[in-house]
Amino acid sequence: MAPSPAAATPCWLLEDFVVAQECAPCTRFQEKTISDCSPTGFIERISCASSKREEFKSCRSAVMEARVFWKFVGTMMGTAAVFAVLVVCRQRVLDRKALEKVRKQIESI
Repeated sequence: MAPSPAAATPCWLLEDFVVAQECAPCTRFQEKTISDCSPTGFIERISCASSKREEFKSCRSAVMEARVFWKFVGTMMGTAAVFAVLVVCRQRVLDRKALEKVRKQIESI
């Protein structure tokens, strides 16, 4: 007999729930046994109100999100600094070429 759609659907999608255990990194064992660990590597245990079932739910860690954000900001700042240096160098080369061109025009008079 095939499972009913309600049994296949997590209870936290259908009813109110309470977080029984806050978002925490998955252990190696949990990574292998609980499919909800794979999307983010973090999981929280929830308790559904009506059915009294306890299930796991994938979650996003605030610490992980902050680390990813600051890594992105650092990468963008580094990239901006590299391109700012390249712009300054290119501007100096163009200024030298323009100065040389003006010097040659003055010498030809």
